[in-house]
Amino acid sequence: MNIGDRVRLLRGKEEGIVTKILSNNIIEIEIEDGFTIPVKRSDAVIIDELEQKTFKPVAPSRSFEPQASIERRQPTTPEILANKGVYMAFVPVNDRELSQHLINNTDWELPFMLSVGSDPHHKGLASGTLKPKSSIKVQNVLVKDFEEWGTFVFQAFFYRLAFMKLPEPLIRRLKFRVNTFFKSKQKAPILNQDAHLFQLDAEDSVNPVPTKINTEKLIEQMFEKQAPEPVVVLPSKPAIEVDLHIEKLSADAWAMSNREMLALQLATFDKQFEAAIANGMDEITFIHGVGNGVLRDAIHKKLSGHKNVKYFEDAQKEKFGYGATNVKIK
Repeated sequence: MNIGDRVRLLRGKEEGIVTKILSNNIIEIEIEDGFTIPVKRSDAVIIDELEQKTFKPVAPSRSFEPQASIERRQPTTPEILANKGVYMAFVPVNDRELSQHLINNTDWELPFMLSVGSDPHHKGLASGTLKPKSSIKVQNVLVKDFEEWGTFVFQAFFYRLAFMKLPEPLIRRLKFRVNTFFKSKQKAPILNQDAHLFQLDAEDSVNPVPTKINTEKLIEQMFEKQAPEPVVVLPSKPAIEVDLHIEKLSADAWAMSNREMLALQLATFDKQFEAAIANGMDEITFIHGVGNGVLRDAIHKKLSGHKNVKYFEDAQKEKFGYGATNVKIK
């Protein structure tokens, strides 16, 4: 059972769309009028696509009706849409090869493009339109080449032939890590096969739905002293070469002690290195100078054994001498 699946409750007549998968075998389902309810997985069953088509009520033919009959009609219930459920899946072919797929488990058409690489060199892998509740095979990849797969970039729009609130385009960058990729195996929707599964729209809400308000809790929170919520900002992509010379980092270097200078240089290194990892960069060079080697040794100590470092080496000796370190990122 995955986000975007249409389900029916076993102990009631309600039908809806899975919008969240919670802990303790609880799922959240959106039913009519935008309301969401938590239920146990065991209390819901996926509605088969063939069943939906076979037992879908047939609209009555248009015929003349008296005016009184028309006035007695009840308003129709808005259609419940699966707004989330876009995935990238890797299905094992054998112990050496994986089949890469894109899955659309939503009720939207998705004009899309998938590429691999990093700016400014991207290679197109697939493009077209993912129909609702469908999938497309992209390519086969080798497990032994995992470190060379690169960064996948998925871009898509949401389309329906209807009046609607315009959803934001979906853009996702994925650079997989060994320590997380092979732990993500589960049943892939649409394909109905075990796969290494990654949800591409997990953080977006294509069409936000109102949640039920707990008035008592809201009143309690109004009288509590609330700390301001921290603003989470994705670090900007650093330059391919980062100069750590102290005069590049501070205009007040003349007034700083050696310890303060080193602390600022290492803090800048940590910030730029983590930003490079977060942005899916394959490599980055830190210019630290030769000097007495204290900064160089401190940087090399931080890089040694780091889980995201493939290897590091002196960078372009003809250009920097021994004053720069190039880091290859996993």
